[in-house]
Amino acid sequence: MKYVLSFYGVVDLISILPTYLSVVLTGANVSLVIRSIRLLRIFRVLKLAQFVGEGQALFAALKASRHKITVFLVTVITSVIIAGTLMYIIEGKENGFTNIPISIYWAIVTLTTVGYGDISPSTPLGQAVASVIMILGYGIIAIPTGIVTAEMAFQKRKEITSEVCPGCLKEGHDRDAGFCKYCGHRLN
Repeated sequence: MKYVLSFYGVVDLISILPTYLSVVLTGANVSLVIRSIRLLRIFRVLKLAQFVGEGQALFAALKASRHKITVFLVTVITSVIIAGTLMYIIEGKENGFTNIPISIYWAIVTLTTVGYGDISPSTPLGQAVASVIMILGYGIIAIPTGIVTAEMAFQKRKEITSEVCPGCLKEGHDRDAGFCKYCGHRLN
């Protein structure tokens, strides 16, 4: 009974319920999507619960850097709109850039380095602009990574105190440390 009422017991119930509902009710196959909840069990099977704290740290870093990421995304969206409009003006309808939304789509595909190749610039000026957009795409991949990494490092620094060990005079101990991690001397 304890398992039935536990989190994983409820997950198991929800994941097998659509099978039995599809036998009783017609059209209940839509509820088969609920079976994907079974994927939560992989945490238990692979003993990944120990990493939940790390996931919370990553989420905290994302939450703390949300304003920077929002500014970054607004900048990217603005850049894509400008680049798409510019390519529409440069290339024109005869080169596949039939309207501004399609040109913006091309700019998104190019900037994100996906590059489907369904539309490509033909004029030398258009190819030069495309080259700049492609190079900027690599920088755009790195910027959010740097923002989140810097925030994670800041979060980690908040967990460390500047208390000096009376034995070796070194600092940088964890807030909950009772002993120096360098010499083993008792901290105050």
